[in-house]
Amino acid sequence: MCTRTKWILALLLLTSLWPRAAAAQQAPTPASLPAAYDVKREITVLGTVLAYTQTPQPFGARVTLETSSGTVDVHLGDPKFLAANQFAIPAGDSLRVVGEAVAYRTGSQFVARVVQKGTRALMVRSVSGFPLSYAAPRSSLNSQPRGGVL
Repeated sequence: MCTRTKWILALLLLTSLWPRAAAAQQAPTPASLPAAYDVKREITVLGTVLAYTQTPQPFGARVTLETSSGTVDVHLGDPKFLAANQFAIPAGDSLRVVGEAVAYRTGSQFVARVVQKGTRALMVRSVSGFPLSYAAPRSSLNSQPRGGVL
């Protein structure tokens, strides 16, 4: 084969592979990625509180539950949100938690959306799975109009 024919064949081979290589390098579209939290996959966990821990954000409040099928570590969200709603969780309490196990790094984490203790229920996540956060009330005692005269 002459060099001209080799060059033409090489060019044809490269142009046929080019669209595949470009498609492989494109970022996945949001529709192709699995949803992080889906209400359709929610389950209910019933158990007794073994431990309650709280750390500053982004980790937040966690509770370890002893269930009939074993121990479950549950992420509750912002501890300030729980405190603002007077929702204390001491060891030994029985809880009903509605949530989902979401893939996280190398494993999964059970994230709560609704936590129920006795007859009190507190929604700690939105239906989309975003943690609800505490917003401090504004005090009207120190609020004086600030500004000048035009």
